[in-house]
Amino acid sequence: MLVRLGCWSALEAGQTFLLGYGLARALDAGFLAGDARTGLLWLAAAGLGVAVGAYGTGRVYRAVADLVEPVRDRLVETVVARGVREADDSAVSGLTQQVEIARDALAGLVMVSRSFVFTAAGALFGLFSLAPPLLLVVGPPLLAGVALFAATLRPLARRQEAFLVADEALAREWGAIGQGLRDITATGAEERAARDLGTRVDGELAAARALARWTVPRTAALAVGGQLPVVLLLVAAPWLLARGVTPGALVGALAYVTQSLLPALQNLIHGLGAGGSRLTVVLRRLRARTPADTEPTATPTPASIPTTATSEALSQHDADADVDAAPRTPVPAARTPRKTPPALSLSDVSFAYGPASTPVLDGLDLTVPDGGHLVVVGASGIGKSTLTALVAGLLRPGRGAIRVCGHPVPGADAAALRVLIPQEAYVHSGTLAENLGRLRPDPVPERELCAAAETVGLGPLLADLGGPRARVDPAALSAGQRQLIALTRAYLSPAPLALLDEATCHLDPEAEARAERAFAARPGGTLVVVAHRISSACRADRVLVMDGPRTAYGTHEELLRSSEPYQELVGGWTVPAERR
Repeated sequence: MLVRLGCWSALEAGQTFLLGYGLARALDAGFLAGDARTGLLWLAAAGLGVAVGAYGTGRVYRAVADLVEPVRDRLVETVVARGVREADDSAVSGLTQQVEIARDALAGLVMVSRSFVFTAAGALFGLFSLAPPLLLVVGPPLLAGVALFAATLRPLARRQEAFLVADEALAREWGAIGQGLRDITATGAEERAARDLGTRVDGELAAARALARWTVPRTAALAVGGQLPVVLLLVAAPWLLARGVTPGALVGALAYVTQSLLPALQNLIHGLGAGGSRLTVVLRRLRARTPADTEPTATPTPASIPTTATSEALSQHDADADVDAAPRTPVPAARTPRKTPPALSLSDVSFAYGPASTPVLDGLDLTVPDGGHLVVVGASGIGKSTLTALVAGLLRPGRGAIRVCGHPVPGADAAALRVLIPQEAYVHSGTLAENLGRLRPDPVPERELCAAAETVGLGPLLADLGGPRARVDPAALSAGQRQLIALTRAYLSPAPLALLDEATCHLDPEAEARAERAFAARPGGTLVVVAHRISSACRADRVLVMDGPRTAYGTHEELLRSSEPYQELVGGWTVPAERR
């Protein structure tokens, strides 16, 4: 493969040699000697060399691809193996971004390095063929420029890595703030969040400036190696002509420098300076093993539920989640009739996103009685949607059992008894009646459909759209309108257990309260709400506060007295007097 690449590169470099040599011979043996025909033939030979070189360039790209793609495949295998074996949460970034950066950087590195080597060889050989004294003028500054550039590679790679680290830190900080924006506003932590983010921005700015300073020696290397030889050829022209260098050879030397060596050196400096340092940094980071972030798991107190929170990984559910997914609602064991199983029960449930990761749930025992109304609250990223995914059967617990109305999860029986309404509501093209009746095996009578829409709060939109038989354009609906349609669809479903996983976040507080009350009063229904407003907790029978070792459960009033995390979440919220 390398031999093939070298052969095609040599063919490509032939045009470099013919460019200056053909121009020199066209002048000396042709036009300056009064023989225009010979001059034109030499120019034609130089043009033919360009065509042959273009053919070689096309074959070079194919050879480079054959060289680079196997390297990419090995990197993918390494990243995937590490991600599976060590539960490395950076494996996805490594696979989707860093491996591609490495592949592109390696291909660029091979192309510019190969091009410079063969172009320089062709040009230097041409200079020697024209007149050896030309090498004394062009060679030393070219070597000095390459040496100066080589000296910048190592510090440039260090600055490049520092910039990437600062950029990743800023992205993490911004991601955390974006996900927890509601919690930041609710707890009055805007100034602290802005200060932390500003520190990351300043850090990346400093790293970017340090990286930019290294453009100065790179520019100097280009000036010494590629532009200084032009000046020296012009200054030394009398000396060269006095030593037998012909005018054509001098013009050919200038062509070699300006048309071949200078562009090749410029590509080398920009390509190797940027791509080479990026490749070094990315390969080092792909090889590095960073242990997953962990948090200590505390022994729960009697007033707490043992669950350790890390990150909330499932904020988006399948588009059909409201069909297949099941809501889950944790509640401490309550006395229920033995013949009627609870709507939802979790027994010693533990879950982690990998064998080396800290558990998101750790020994969770919860029960939601039939007809209960539970609200789950907690900071963004604490594991609320992970809990949702477990009860819905989208994830499997590492330990423990989950049951919906007595049926194990996952399972078809449990799936038929639960309905999940995710934050991003799904509305498909078709009539409004088709959207609302999607979870029913038979068409919903229009009277029942309109009554449900009025109860949930969809009535005004139903009238504006033209009734149940009106066709729906999902793109023309707002996020809140799509949520109202999804809520009404779930309200009409036969599943007794309904879970609202921040399914009202795009509604105003009044519309949210109306929808939650409708589900709480649904005949034979049990409601679990993953809330983004504390006002939802005021309407519930019980509240589950997820906060790692400080997880707590109770009524709104009880938690205000006993749970510090809940007090922090409530913060400056104005709590309405009525609870339901």
